[in-house]
Amino acid sequence: FQVFNAKTAELLSHHQVEIEQKFPKEGWVEQDPKEILKSVHECVERTCEKLQQLNIDITNIKAIGVSNQRETTVVWDKTTGEPLSNAIVWLDLRTQSTVERLLKRIPGKNKAYFKSRTGLPLSTYFSAVKLRWLLDNVKEIQQAVDDGRALFGTVDSWLIWCLTGGKNGGVHCTDVTNASRTMLFNIHSLDWDPELCQFFDIPMEILPKVRSSSEIYGLMVSFLKSGALTGVPISGCLGDQSAALVGQMCFQDGQAKNTYGTGCFLLCNTGQKSVLSEHGLLTTIAYKLGRDKPVCYALEGSVAIAGAVVRWLRDNLGIVQTSQEVEKLAAEAGTSYGCYFVPAFSGLYAPYWEPSARGIICGLTQFTNKNHIAFAALEAVCFQTREILDAMNKDCGIPLHQLQVDGGMTNNKLLMQLQSDILCIPVVKPSMPETTALGAAMAAGAAEGVGVWSLNPGDLTAVTCERFEPQINPEESESRYARWKKAVMRSMDWETTEAPSNGKPE
Repeated sequence: FQVFNAKTAELLSHHQVEIEQKFPKEGWVEQDPKEILKSVHECVERTCEKLQQLNIDITNIKAIGVSNQRETTVVWDKTTGEPLSNAIVWLDLRTQSTVERLLKRIPGKNKAYFKSRTGLPLSTYFSAVKLRWLLDNVKEIQQAVDDGRALFGTVDSWLIWCLTGGKNGGVHCTDVTNASRTMLFNIHSLDWDPELCQFFDIPMEILPKVRSSSEIYGLMVSFLKSGALTGVPISGCLGDQSAALVGQMCFQDGQAKNTYGTGCFLLCNTGQKSVLSEHGLLTTIAYKLGRDKPVCYALEGSVAIAGAVVRWLRDNLGIVQTSQEVEKLAAEAGTSYGCYFVPAFSGLYAPYWEPSARGIICGLTQFTNKNHIAFAALEAVCFQTREILDAMNKDCGIPLHQLQVDGGMTNNKLLMQLQSDILCIPVVKPSMPETTALGAAMAAGAAEGVGVWSLNPGDLTAVTCERFEPQINPEESESRYARWKKAVMRSMDWETTEAPSNGKPE
């Protein structure tokens, strides 16, 4: 929970807690919706305490915006207010067999069949397939649907519903940016698509109402002991990557940002026209900042594993105790010494969309040590970004001259320098890296009926930045990139989803 000054965009106070990811089976990634809600309560409570210590009057909080990891799927019971299962996280791969079953029903098994309507290929990544899996596999959910008790939403919908009253009149809504990641939403008509719902066999009555990213959805109900924030409007809602685009003030056609979080997400604003990618990128909704405002679109390159590779080095390999140590190890090596790490833990996302790929570390010799592997892990994040930037330059026809970056990993200076070296263009980082939260706050503050934040280009405060310039020659950069591509090829076609044969004919 982060509180900003609407005039200066200055961060006044914040509190954060890490939400536990659960991995009950290989390829499964879940979160507990109640834990997500509890973390929101805790962060709001703590931040309000910190504001009071700073002698800032919390009744000055005029509006609240919500930003969330997109695609993550929650189904809950509207009569009890309880989730009917854990949330299936965007990274989760359990739906691979569901995807294959659905592909068989598409002419020519064409993954891109619905792309013209949704901007998305058929993939485990998007909510519709996760929802289909829940309906097929969790009998409480199918039962709740049959009884008319079930509601579906991405995390924004779950939070807004709970925060505006829950089972006592909570508002069941989402915004266009989150809806555009379900695969059930027509990004041109800006409505749920009956044919898509029929294809995935999703009952339309469980879907949230789709609204703009900046309007009053409902008012906060009391949950703090102090009664603080009761009655404050929730008036902004953006999927995290759209929120970062807004927070980076990429309002012009052709402006782009790259967010380094669990995954890596490069979004380029294409204005009021939707551009369909020829090079493996997604077409998505950037934002719609008001009920009567036009919708803007973006091209997006999504990489599944960025910050998650650092977490993996820490939690799975145990070669570091803290994420910050990875930078230190990598700096000690100063090179990967020919070692390449393709972290395809959840298959490969853009531009390949290859669910059968798996992670590999190659080019190992007796000389390779953990420092080289740490360096290769950071390089992997940069190479993956280069691949999506190349695709974006091809689709847009106008090469980017610099890359605006944000997200937690941008605190790693070595990573930012590597990124500039591998892209051969400057990397620009705002001094306040929490642009996702800023974007949600801007949308909330600019909403009709709130009007405390002006989004006119002239009123936006210039942000101080740190710049990283390329320091190696382009030839070296190209040769390292070529080796990376070779490693990616080696990671492909690893996993098959067919069950191992037991020797009996089917």
